[in-house]
Amino acid sequence: MAVKMRLTRMGDKKSPFYRIVVTDSRNARDGAYIDKVGYYNPIANPAEIVIDKEKALDWLKKGVQPTETVKSLLIGQEILPKPTKLSAPKTKVRKSKK
Repeated sequence: MAVKMRLTRMGDKKSPFYRIVVTDSRNARDGAYIDKVGYYNPIANPAEIVIDKEKALDWLKKGVQPTETVKSLLIGQEILPKPTKLSAPKTKVRKSKK
């Protein structure tokens, strides 16, 4: 079972609000989750990020893999150390039409 820490979308149309949850990677984006770690509100100015540091560190020690977005939020909240080597962003390679 691959367990991930990722965002699940809440809120109304055009006003997103995200929960940071720990879930099985095979579950739907807004499906059942194991534990709620925090939330992220990108609409607020500045963006509102609340993460339970103890819960997040506990899950990370258990081997949970955060998604790229959650990882950047954890680094921004100084829960994870900032990496010294920058990794290339994940991009999809599009096939050119001939």
